[in-house]
Amino acid sequence: MKHGLLALLSCLLWFAAPARAATSCTASMTNLNFPATTGAISDATATLTVTCSTGALSLLARAKVNMCVSIFSGTDGGGTLAPRRMINGFNDPLQMQLYSDAARSAIWGARGNATVPNFVPLQFDYAVPLLGGSQTLTATLYGRIPAQTALNAGTYVNRFTAGPDTLIEFRYAEALLGSPPMPASCLSGGSAGTASSFPFTVNGSVPNTCTLTPKPVPDLAFGNVPGLIASNVDRTTAIGLTCTGHTAWQIGLNNGLYASGTIRRMRNAGGQFVPYELYRDSNHIQRWGNTVGTDTQGGTGTGTAQSQTVYGRVTPQTATVGSYSDTITVTVTY
Repeated sequence: MKHGLLALLSCLLWFAAPARAATSCTASMTNLNFPATTGAISDATATLTVTCSTGALSLLARAKVNMCVSIFSGTDGGGTLAPRRMINGFNDPLQMQLYSDAARSAIWGARGNATVPNFVPLQFDYAVPLLGGSQTLTATLYGRIPAQTALNAGTYVNRFTAGPDTLIEFRYAEALLGSPPMPASCLSGGSAGTASSFPFTVNGSVPNTCTLTPKPVPDLAFGNVPGLIASNVDRTTAIGLTCTGHTAWQIGLNNGLYASGTIRRMRNAGGQFVPYELYRDSNHIQRWGNTVGTDTQGGTGTGTAQSQTVYGRVTPQTATVGSYSDTITVTVTY
């Protein structure tokens, strides 16, 4: 009789033992790819996908997870979250920012960060039947490159690598029957989950661009001279342009509307001509032409306005009284 009672008690104790299945969570983020910008605002989005899974518990079991999702400055971010940045091959910065809302007002930061502690919270609540259970949640990452000037051309990147640049932290609770209480936070309550990360890359680009400023180029006016031009008449104008940094450019000038061969000429209403010439140097030696790399003026963009002086000269000659003009086409090659 004693043996039978002991066997019964042993059986009851075995059925009352708690069943536990560790909960695990994994996350992935798509890359954030900005459209090219030359200084205007550029927006893009990426998608975070997080799945939490719990092994088999019981037919009426549930699990709850309280999670914090943090994004830091990134490997190429220079250690700051406000502003964040990308860099190109020259280590030039391009400012950008990551947000958790479509209005792009709430910066997606990192728990514990002194500047931007705004992590994104996620809470999971799912059934865990005999074959186990899981739940997948998504969150949108909203990126913006703000308006900025003096940009440098290139392909930009910030790598958010596994480990130091992203982090999910969570606590979980399980119940064999009914619904357990949600852990108080991602750091307290329930049981501690194993933290992990979700690598992704932020990409952007600034194309090579050049713009004449102002456009059209200011006229080169030789002024009023007597019919007999006894000495050189020298005047200047300036071609202004703004090119993205590191953009190699060449400015060419064609021969105008009334050239005779390579001799530029102005024309009056009566069909008479006054020869003149345009130069790249103040000594009036280097003729300014339109053959790239031969008689054009070259330089490299800085992202800010640059100016190139055009030196004009009318040599001594006898001209018919009248008003003379010509039109020159300016070509910027980059």
